[in-house]
Formats: sequence, structure tokens, C-alpha cells
Amino acid sequence: MSSFSRHSYRFSALAIAIALLAGCAAQPAAQPTPAEPSPEAVDCAATKCAALTFDDGPGKFTDRLLDELGAQHTPATFFVLGKNVKKHPEALERMVQEGHQIGSHTFDHKDLTTLTAEGIEQEVQWTEEAIEEAAGVRPAILRPPYGSHGAVYDRLVPYPLVLWDVDTMDWQHHDPKKTVEIAMEEVSPGSIILMHDIHESSVQAVPQLVEELRQAGYTLVTVEQLFSGTEFKDSKAYDKRSMPHSQ
Repeated sequence: MSSFSRHSYRFSALAIAIALLAGCAAQPAAQPTPAEPSPEAVDCAATKCAALTFDDGPGKFTDRLLDELGAQHTPATFFVLGKNVKKHPEALERMVQEGHQIGSHTFDHKDLTTLTAEGIEQEVQWTEEAIEEAAGVRPAILRPPYGSHGAVYDRLVPYPLVLWDVDTMDWQHHDPKKTVEIAMEEVSPGSIILMHDIHESSVQAVPQLVEELRQAGYTLVTVEQLFSGTEFKDSKAYDKRSMPHSQ
């Protein structure tokens, strides 16, 4: 073999080796399997579902909560205040990117039953605009502050009103252990669990609560997933999903 041929052979072999290495490097890394099924896969009529919901944020502990939820592949629903969205718009972006649902909790946390029709319209509209500006989405549900509502006022809200059937009282006792205990005592299939991401103790309760709910057989979902396949109407209040049969 001539010197030129030997050099050509070596060059070709080296080129092939580099191409093979490049091909291996281009292969995408294996993605971890999420602990929760995708939204399309959840049928809460046939599955033991519950929804974690967080009120009054976003606040200084919201990012930490999102870290905890992300680590456990757990979706949640955030009922945000428009005035706080203005302060923490990046938290709203992250909620959307990580698969959580955003609902309105009004702009200033005013009792809707003390407002005029114009006042309710403003609280709804201002919060809509703040959420859309921060995250590019509009809320499709609203939680009235203090859970205060009534037929006359409900008609002025252009979304379903989402209440709760499990009040952890986290805003009152600020005890992570007690938050978990109350939730586990009161939860049932179709439950909506009320917590607040403005309290550090509530965020601290989340890892254990998620673990215990899953051990009890619950699939954690957003409010949207929880009511999927049901008549979920605007201007009507819901405190949990009614189950057709016990699970």
C-alpha cells in the first residue's frame, strides 16, 4: 500500500469514528417518567382523585412550593390575587410552564357580597388582565375570597366558582404536621383541599401531604382535571366533585 493510500485510509477511518461519536452525542437523554399520569390519562370518575389548591399568592414562598411540587411531579391549582401577580409575574410564568392551573382569587381579596355589580366586574377584569399579562393565559375559574358568595353575586362571575370541602386551617395554626393531619382526616374522592402558599408552614407541609395522599391511593390533579367530563358551569359554586359511586 502506498504512503498516500495509507494516509487516506487513516483519515477515512478517523472521519467515520468522529461521525459515530457525534451521532451518539446527538441522541436525546432519557427523560424520567412522571409520577402522575398526564392530564389526558386521568379519569376522575373512575380514579380516586383530589385537588391541591393554594390561595392568596403568589408570594415569597411560591417558588419554593413550585420546587416541592416539581420534585414530586404533582400538579396543583393556584388561586392568585391580581395585586400579587403584579409583584411576582415570573411565578405565574413558571406555573404555566410546569403544568399547574391558575385561577382568579380577585384583585384585592374583597368579599364579593359587599361589592356592587361594577365592583365585582372590576375585581374579575383586573385580575384577568394581570394574569394574562404575566403568563399569557386567562383564568377559567374563580375562588371567592373567604368563600363568600350567593346566588345574586354568583351570576356576576363569568366562571365556575370553586370552593373547597377540606379546609386545612393552615392560615390559622401554621403547623405543617397539623395541616397534614386535617387534610388526611377530611379528604375523600373528589375533594378540593384548601391551603395557602403565602405561609412557609403550608409549603413545609406539602412533601409529607403529597406522600400520604398517594399512599392512600389518591391521584393528585388540577381543578380542571378533577371536573373533566362533568357539567362545570359558569356562575355556579362547587365545593368538590360529586362521585357517582363510592371508591
